[in-house]
Amino acid sequence: MSERLAIAFAPFKAPLQPVAALLCAEELALGPETRSLDRKANGMVLRAAEAAAFKGKAKTSFELLAPAGLDVSRLIVIGAGQPDQAKETDWVNLGGYLYAQIAARKSEEASVVADLPDPRSRSAADIAADIAFGALLRSYRFNKYTTRQKDENGEEKKNDGLARLVVHTQDPEAAEAAFARRKAVANGMFLARDLVNEPANMLGPVDFAERVKELTSLGLEVEVLDVDALKELKMNALLAVGQGSARPPRVVVLQWNGARSRRSKPLCFIGKGVCFDTGGLSMKPAQGMEDMKGDMGGAACVAGLMQALAERRANVNAVGILGLTENMPSGTAQRPGDIVTSMSGQTIEVLNTDAEGRLVLADVLWYAQERFKPRFMVDLATLTGAIMIALGKEYAGLFANDDKLAADLIEAGTATGEQLWRMPLARAYDKLIDSRIADMKNIGGRHGGAITAAQFLQRFVKDTPWAHIDVAGVAMDSPKTDISQSWASGWGVRLLDRMIADKYERTEK
Repeated sequence: MSERLAIAFAPFKAPLQPVAALLCAEELALGPETRSLDRKANGMVLRAAEAAAFKGKAKTSFELLAPAGLDVSRLIVIGAGQPDQAKETDWVNLGGYLYAQIAARKSEEASVVADLPDPRSRSAADIAADIAFGALLRSYRFNKYTTRQKDENGEEKKNDGLARLVVHTQDPEAAEAAFARRKAVANGMFLARDLVNEPANMLGPVDFAERVKELTSLGLEVEVLDVDALKELKMNALLAVGQGSARPPRVVVLQWNGARSRRSKPLCFIGKGVCFDTGGLSMKPAQGMEDMKGDMGGAACVAGLMQALAERRANVNAVGILGLTENMPSGTAQRPGDIVTSMSGQTIEVLNTDAEGRLVLADVLWYAQERFKPRFMVDLATLTGAIMIALGKEYAGLFANDDKLAADLIEAGTATGEQLWRMPLARAYDKLIDSRIADMKNIGGRHGGAITAAQFLQRFVKDTPWAHIDVAGVAMDSPKTDISQSWASGWGVRLLDRMIADKYERTEK
């Protein structure tokens, strides 16, 4: 199980756990329950805040040990800033900060008193659920291969960190209902993080497919296409990428049919799943190559998204397609200069075998349109280092042939903090990938590398609304944040789930 932290909700009058965190608004404005706690402590909270020059600014804190009048061993007072101006992401990030403050005290159980004066921007139930969501995301750890977590008999050691968090709020039932959807999204993010964090020797294409098949327990339909099926479909571009590896490729199709009408056109999400990328015969430098276990971050996101949709019983029809392979050098590997014929019939001159993700996506994009006739397609891929040169690790690059789809994605990214920056697609870039001896070549030269990669993908899109998200900078080796200390972020699950909930579930008939 990826879930590291049990979350419960309780009324204000419920007994507090040994360690308690008390939220405090800026300028020490307190809610009624917080004032009641301060009175029980004979005003110690406010006096201590004054002594510590604590003003309640967001993500600041101080601690009281064994405060008189309160049945707790530690009370951590945490600044919440200005509640009337706080956005959803502020509350989620505050939950992550709060978790870190509590977990540092080595308590197995803790309480949070989520009582703030008139937040206005969010309901009390939503604030409590957001805080719990942030704490849950921050609790993630990937330590399955760390032997020091086991005793001499091979048994798991008792958890010496925070295992259970009780959020005290005005309406616990409403908060618990609001949290249910967030928990499903967190579980999807944890799956994505787990997959990206796995070492490549433990997660090849076949292993990935087997792991995803477990999602049938949630009601997903999972279909795995093996090499024979891929050959029959003429997915020669995808097959060419994997022909140097001893581990065969797979394509996994996940379907969630949650719309009221099964005839409703599905939303389609496609993930690049190169389980390890050496660059093939155009081999990468040795330094940093170990990070290429994460070159399946796009496929991991799609798997996590599909889990979240199934777990929360989303009212849509959705398809997730994962192109899984491994790019290795060997006597059977494709060579620079080879020409392959894609499933679409278009020919590709492979000038650089390290530009392999676009070959995988070319066939999977075509297959998605041919089989499912989707309402739209969104592909996610750790596709280019060039996108990190352009945007760093704060934004993912967005390319789209449809303005509405692009706007929906950007809006969802802003709401969740998984931000997108739209990049250009234009015919002027096409000449950079035109080949003299085939329909196109798989690289376009030094300039505009992320754009020419997207331009290449667009040649395999018909008239379907489509977006390509280059997640090379955000899916792996991601910056540490309040809600993630993991090498793998699970980026994209929140964004896509939000877009579906806000823009597409409401319109289903």
